[in-house]
Amino acid sequence: MLEQLKNIDTEIFLFLNGIHNPLFDFLMYWISSPVLWIPLYLSFIYLIYKHYPKQWWIYIIVLVISVGLGDWISVHLFKDVFHRLRPCHNLELKGLVHIVNDHCGGRYSFVSSHSTNMFAIATFMALMLNNKIKRISIWLLLWASLIGYSRIYLGVHFPADVFVGALLGSSIATVFFFLIRWIAPPEKL
Repeated sequence: MLEQLKNIDTEIFLFLNGIHNPLFDFLMYWISSPVLWIPLYLSFIYLIYKHYPKQWWIYIIVLVISVGLGDWISVHLFKDVFHRLRPCHNLELKGLVHIVNDHCGGRYSFVSSHSTNMFAIATFMALMLNNKIKRISIWLLLWASLIGYSRIYLGVHFPADVFVGALLGSSIATVFFFLIRWIAPPEKL
C-alpha cells in the first residue's frame, strides 16, 4: 500500500515537474526564495500591529515560535527519520527531473520545510486577520500553495512532501494561535 502511494506520488510529481518553460523557471526559482517575501513579512507585522496594537508583539513572538518549531520538526522528526530522497537526488529519476539553476538542496525531502513554514505563517495570519480583512484567508492559502507548488516545479519535493508539510505547518500554527488566544485573549490586554 505504501509503495503504491509512493508510486502515485512520483507519477504526479513527474507530471507537474514536467510542465516547465524558461519564464516559469525564472519565476518559480524566485517564488521559492524566502528573500523575495521579506516585504510581505513586514506587511504581516504591520497588519498585526494595526489590528492588535496592545498585544502585537506577543502575536509576533508566537508566530516566530510556531514557524521555528515547524521548521525544527520538519527536519528532525521527518527528514532525519524518513530519509526520503529528494526527486533531484533520486537515482531512479535521473534524467526525468527538471531542475532549475542546478539547485537541488539537501539530501532528503519528506516533509517540505518551505511548505511547513509558509503554511504556518499563512494559517496563523489567516486566523488572526480573517475577521478583520475580507477574503485574506483565500489569498494567504493561495500564496502558501504557490510556494509549495514551486518546490515541486523546481524538482526538490514530491507532492506528498508539500502536502504533509502544509498539514504540519497549519496544525502547529492553529494550536499556537488558539493557545495564545486562551492564555492572553485580546480583550483582556
